[in-house]
Amino acid sequence: MGGLHLLDLIVILAIAMVIIGPKTVQSLSRKAGKGVGQARDMKDKVMAELPVEDISDITKTFSKIPTSPQQAVQKLLLPEQEHNQTEAKQEVKKDSSLPSSNSVG
Repeated sequence: MGGLHLLDLIVILAIAMVIIGPKTVQSLSRKAGKGVGQARDMKDKVMAELPVEDISDITKTFSKIPTSPQQAVQKLLLPEQEHNQTEAKQEVKKDSSLPSSNSVG
């Protein structure tokens, strides 16, 4: 119950050759091949003209958009956490750069 198999295609081609003749089948297949080639050339031409950098920037932006409520909460809370962590690191650096009061002088 699947799709079109190779054996099915062979039977269809044999019946087409009997009904409309081998020259017509050959002509139709040649025209179909040329059409597929032209379509491929047009696709390659369009793909070459696309601004790939802009598309990659857009996809990066889409990856930053949260798709669930959990991701939205993480996006909202994450900048606060990073800000708090950077402040804590700056305080530690200030504390470590101060001269210690335990030195004998």
